[in-house]
Formats: sequence, C-alpha cells, structure tokens
Amino acid sequence: MNYPLTDLSADEFESIVASICEEVLGTGTIVFAKGKDGGRDAKFTGTANDFPSKTAPWDGRFIIQAKHTVKASASCSESDFKSTLKNEVESIKSLKDDEKLDYYLLFTNRKLSGVQDPKIEDFISESLGVENVVLGEERIQKWLQDYPSIAKKHNLKRLLLPLDFYETDLKELITLFSTIEFDGEEIQEIARKNDRIPISEKNELNRLSQDYFNGIFKKSINDFQAIEAFLKDPKNKQMQVYYDNTIDDIQSKILVKRDEFNAFEEIIEYLFDFVFKNNEAELRNDRRLIRVFLHYMYYHCDIGVME
Repeated sequence: MNYPLTDLSADEFESIVASICEEVLGTGTIVFAKGKDGGRDAKFTGTANDFPSKTAPWDGRFIIQAKHTVKASASCSESDFKSTLKNEVESIKSLKDDEKLDYYLLFTNRKLSGVQDPKIEDFISESLGVENVVLGEERIQKWLQDYPSIAKKHNLKRLLLPLDFYETDLKELITLFSTIEFDGEEIQEIARKNDRIPISEKNELNRLSQDYFNGIFKKSINDFQAIEAFLKDPKNKQMQVYYDNTIDDIQSKILVKRDEFNAFEEIIEYLFDFVFKNNEAELRNDRRLIRVFLHYMYYHCDIGVME
C-alpha cells in the first residue's frame, strides 16, 4: 500500500526523508534547522550503508534536499518543478565551489518517469559537475515498505483511508451525467416508490446533523429526479451497474468503519475528498456532483443505516 505523502506537511516530509537517509546512508545524517537551507536540508559524510548499492556504496560528502508538494499526481516534468530545480542550482554551486559536497540527493514526492529522471540528473551534472540522484515518489514508497520502522516512527498509518473504494465507477457516472440535458417533463414523470423511512428519522439514526442537512444537503435534492431518470434510462444500463457496485463498496466500508466517525456528514465529506483527490483533473469542473451523488445515495437509503 502507498502512503498519501501529499497529505504531509513539508516539515513532516523532510523528517521522513531524514529517516530514510539514516537507513540507506547512515546514522551520521545531520538534519538542519528550519530556515534558509542554502541548498540543503540535511547532510552526511562518510561511506553510505547501501546507497546506491551495498556492493558499491558512495563515499564522500552528501547534501540532501527534500522538495514536497501537496498537489495530487504532481510530476517532475511540470514547469513549476523545473523552475524550482533551476533556482536550487545556484545554492548547489556555492556548496560545490566551497568543496562541501561530492554527492547531491534530491527527494521529492512527485512522480518521476524513466524519461524525466536522466534529464534532471543530466541537468545537474552538466551544470555543476556533481554526482546526483533524483528520488521520486516511487522510490520513496519502496523504501517505506522496505523499512516499516520508518512508517511506524512517523505514524504514517494515520494517512491511510479507512473508506477507500473503487471510485472510478463513480467518476464515470458523474462524467456522463454532467453531459446530459434532461427534459423537465420527463423528469417529473420519474417516480420512485417511497419505501424509505422519513428523512428526519434517518438523519437521527445516522447522526447526520440538522445544520448540515439544511445548509448543504438540501441543495442537492433538486438533482435527485434527474439522477433517477439517468439511472433508469436503458441506454445507461452500464451506469446502473457502476452505481450498484459503488453503493455496495461504500456501504460495506461504512458499516465496518462507522465508529471512526462522529456525525454522518463527516463520512460524506471524507468520501468527497477521496473521490476528488483521486480524480481532480477529470472532476474539477463537476466536483459539486460528487456531493450530489453521495447525498442521493444516502437519501434513497443506499448507504447508511435504516433501523
């Protein structure tokens, strides 16, 4: 399982990087105080434990830097990272000129492709003549699996999602639903059998607050008939399958993890964050509909308890 490192603060990420360096370089890793770092967050001098390998470890002066982002799915190919890297070159150059480094390690929680990796390392090497390695999200996640004591030390388990589910089906539902123009008369003809308990009673059973229902939830109700028409349309048979699988996944997780939340709106907002973070590019303009579909599921007793 991968840890959502974007949920960390920059300081927390730097601490994790330092712990990794203590394992792969050595306990002599020295972390600098927060502030203007002059191109370094930590340093190590000596022979590495097993970096880049046990059979041929590097020996010398290491400068370590950590670059954190909170942007989900960020990559090293993006222009803002390239700009940041160029700005760091001068700091690295001054350390090289002062004979304070032989190796430069750059850690980032951005995704690093096999194409971009050599380009970045070549840029630093050609500009400064320094041996360097860029260590992206994928390598960091592997180290966290290889050294579970690091994850335990930094309590990374707290970042794991208790209500994660296969949200791609819901994304597909919302994406298609947002493209349809519904006929008002047709929607009015859609009638759902009213076999659910009164909503006020359900809210009480599930501990969904009146403030949330009045202030947020009610705004979604106007779209419920359109969703009903959408799911009943024979053309959208596959969408109904996606919907049924989604509510089955969500309801199962809610029943198991309910005690980890207080008011039910915490569950709804948690699910909203989970879906949006994993589909930000596709659902940015339609993110309102994530809540609408979650509210619809609850209102029609597809999720939550009824007795």
